[in-house]
Amino acid sequence: MATPLERGCAALVSFVLAMGCGAPEPGEHQQSFADERAMLASQPKPCASDNVVLAWNTVAQNSIVTVAAQPIQRAELWMAIMHVAIYDAVNSIGGPNGGYTQFAVTPEKRRPASRAAAAAQAAHDILTHFLPAQQATFDAQLANTLAAVPDGKAETNGRAIGAEVAAGVLAQFDGIIPTVSYTYGPPDCGVYQSTPTNFPPALLPGFAIVKPFSMSSPSQFRPGPPPDLSSDTWMSDYNETKAYGQDTSTVRTPEQTEIGRFYTEHAVAQYQRGFRAFAQAHGFTIGENARFFAMANVAIIDSQIATWDAKYHYSFWRPSTAIRAGGCNPALVADPTWLPLAVTPAHPEYPAAHGSWTNSTAEVLKAWFGTSNVAFMLTSTVTGTTHHYPTTDYLRDQIIDARVYGGMHYRNSGVIGANLGAEVVANLLANKFIFASDTTDNGDGEVACQSDVIDEVQSFNDRENL
Repeated sequence: MATPLERGCAALVSFVLAMGCGAPEPGEHQQSFADERAMLASQPKPCASDNVVLAWNTVAQNSIVTVAAQPIQRAELWMAIMHVAIYDAVNSIGGPNGGYTQFAVTPEKRRPASRAAAAAQAAHDILTHFLPAQQATFDAQLANTLAAVPDGKAETNGRAIGAEVAAGVLAQFDGIIPTVSYTYGPPDCGVYQSTPTNFPPALLPGFAIVKPFSMSSPSQFRPGPPPDLSSDTWMSDYNETKAYGQDTSTVRTPEQTEIGRFYTEHAVAQYQRGFRAFAQAHGFTIGENARFFAMANVAIIDSQIATWDAKYHYSFWRPSTAIRAGGCNPALVADPTWLPLAVTPAHPEYPAAHGSWTNSTAEVLKAWFGTSNVAFMLTSTVTGTTHHYPTTDYLRDQIIDARVYGGMHYRNSGVIGANLGAEVVANLLANKFIFASDTTDNGDGEVACQSDVIDEVQSFNDRENL
């Protein structure tokens, strides 16, 4: 019979395998991420500073989403800005899992420097800028982080780096969504209208012109138009959403109903929880956490800016409008009282924002390990359930189904949104977060815990300044 230790070890191995990744797919080559992780896999970890990024992510989620009750678009914009600042602060210092190109700001070189202090100060300054009424919360979290950093020059330098980076990032990304008036078009075929039952005003049309983080413009990857109302695609999508997305559907299974409701939680809270669980399961270092959270959140925010550009460019009608009107096609049947399972978001239908959001996440996960065989997990406070995704393709496919079952979208819009997310990530990773050098030499001789304090390690950014 197995001993408790053996059973515990077996359980741990099973958990790690469940959250792990498989072998690279044939022909795939992800030197920037997968090869570098393999190179560093044998190094000692983790240590207390590795959790600093996760702690500040948790604080940001609570402060932005729960306390300030910001809408998804503004919440994700601020989250992305914070994580870019954390990344640039930590990565500029170098050390284990560093050596990547800076995203927005290269601060003055100060050594020795604590990466934990730099990350904390950067996060603190970004959040205080956007949410000054909550400064006491951020001050307390900063004090908590710094309590674990020895007093001295490394702490002082780390904080100075974090402050410099935060100011520089805010100078480039102000976090403001412009106020833009939106006039609904005439109530004609295919034209977006406010949706029942509460008929809200259009949500944040100015988000479509927010400065992107990695794209040349919000319209860089704008997809082609939605399907013609005489097309087979339109008729198929109309009938599928009408049948499966209705609030009183008799063909949708209980499992499909749960899937349709699962993703109706505030997306920032839902996905940040998933990212933290993923990072913890893989034992990411502070360098890896800084990069992973920046990559994921920049991918998401740019996918959403691109999606908003397309939504307000095409202004395509939602199912709750189209189905009540009969889809403007004689082969389709109207239902004047049709309502969706989930509340329809207050913005045009095409393409699906959750499609681009979720598949940009999936593409980042795939790039990180160089394979689609990456397990991921999300929970939902709406359904009280947990979804486990054995591959990134599974994650992508389920979100497309979910928006149909929820009655907010047509299948084609989910597919186009997912494709848009993939384009955004391909462009992001071709131009940002590029692995440039191995900076695993800690400089100060501390190796027991992937040292937080970096002395004179020669990072990529240092060499650029020679």
